Amino acid sequence: MNIEQINADAILVVKEAADFIRHQRDKVSADQVSEKGINSLVSFVDQHSEEILIKGLSSILPDAGFITEEEMVEQSTKALTWIIDPLDGTTNFLHSVPYFSVSVALYDGKDMLLGIVHEVIGNEVFNAIKGGGAFLNQKPIKVTDRLFFHDVLIGTGFPYKTEHTSPAHFSALEQILTSTRGIRRIGSAALDLCYVACGRFGAFYEHTLNSYDIAAGALIVMEAGGIISDYSGKDAWLFEGEILATAPQFKERMLGVTSNFL
Repeated sequence: MNIEQINADAILVVKEAADFIRHQRDKVSADQVSEKGINSLVSFVDQHSEEILIKGLSSILPDAGFITEEEMVEQSTKALTWIIDPLDGTTNFLHSVPYFSVSVALYDGKDMLLGIVHEVIGNEVFNAIKGGGAFLNQKPIKVTDRLFFHDVLIGTGFPYKTEHTSPAHFSALEQILTSTRGIRRIGSAALDLCYVACGRFGAFYEHTLNSYDIAAGALIVMEAGGIISDYSGKDAWLFEGEILATAPQFKERMLGVTSNFL
């Protein structure tokens, strides 16, 4: 298997989906949006983007399975599986907030082999191949080398279902707001992870997430020298709905933050 060629071909497919989304910006009307639940929206743009990805990625690896957000194809885990989010940050997209992305990862049942996150409006393409480092628009990136917690920004997100919001969220926020440069809530977990990878954030944490939200970004963080774990510092993050991404020097401080949720 030529992973470099697969990666190059997959980037072109992701670019096609991102171009489609960009051209649809501000064109989505009310009758093209459905609400699956409070704060859980989907547009025809999500669905068509997913169709573009499925068609293109299937041509690269015809026998691979798919885990996707919109489930426009049968969901199956195989020896190789594409884990894709066709539009991470749908709510931002629908409100013309310019932070949303296309996220694609290739998973072999144990590890991510490649990860691509394309930030649509800024045209930033984050990418990593397992063991090959992390890149932004083909230039190498690393997590921040800042040494002091009070010098960094921290990213997070909140559950879409309000019943999942707990006092622990506010305790964690208080810890961060009183000990760092500040907190940011972008609205796309894939981008949050990439912002850790390129040093814009010192760390990111969030739960009630799905594998397609985080698979690609997590590999990019790891290849950029960062650490990925669940809230207790273990490896149960991909399918368990919680993730902590951090530069190594802030791991213990961030585990102190995420311990609020345990």
